[in-house]
Amino acid sequence: MSEIVSQPERVDPADYDAFYLWPGVEPVEQMRGADAVYLLWGELRLDNPAQIVPLLQTPPRGQAQELWLVVRAERLDWSESAYTQLLDAAERWNGSGGLTGVQIDFDSSTGGLRGYAEFLADLKTKLPNDLQLSATGLMDWQANASDESLAAMASALDEIVVQAYQNTTTLPNYDRYLRATERLDIPYRVAVVEGGEWTAPKHLAGDPYFKGYVVFLLAPKFRGGAR
Repeated sequence: MSEIVSQPERVDPADYDAFYLWPGVEPVEQMRGADAVYLLWGELRLDNPAQIVPLLQTPPRGQAQELWLVVRAERLDWSESAYTQLLDAAERWNGSGGLTGVQIDFDSSTGGLRGYAEFLADLKTKLPNDLQLSATGLMDWQANASDESLAAMASALDEIVVQAYQNTTTLPNYDRYLRATERLDIPYRVAVVEGGEWTAPKHLAGDPYFKGYVVFLLAPKFRGGAR
């Protein structure tokens, strides 16, 4: 008699309580009162270290328990004007204390992680004391980075969100990579993509540093192709 192998489930936003929302993507009902919402405010692009290109022009309104302002960065040698832009935006978003912190989305190589940690540590000193600092993380970091690099990241950050997808696709062998999250020594979430195949790794539920999942929401035209 052949063994029955269970099929992975698809990520349904209705089953989750934290979300990534990029400009041009419609919010979902579950975002109201969510545990956390991460909104892409701007991008610092490869051709200009002096300017963050704003993608959301007005501070958001919502009732999420945590609200994070996200900057997608393609380089780390920021000019002072870019830092000023970020701090001004964070002040507007914070309003009466509604902003949890800033998240940097930068795809550092594993070998370059120590330099990235230095950038983050410097940014942390520029943020107001009431704002936290987060970063997105690649799964290879916890699996293959040196202990020293991971310790530097943990020292610079208040949390990290490990990305288990690329574009609209769940990354293969994610369970193997996520077994190394115990090396992070920092509060973390795991980001999954809407509609992607997913079987929750059992060990995460018992990890005191694990804060839960974040669903990367897709535009309708991409939802049918998520894997």
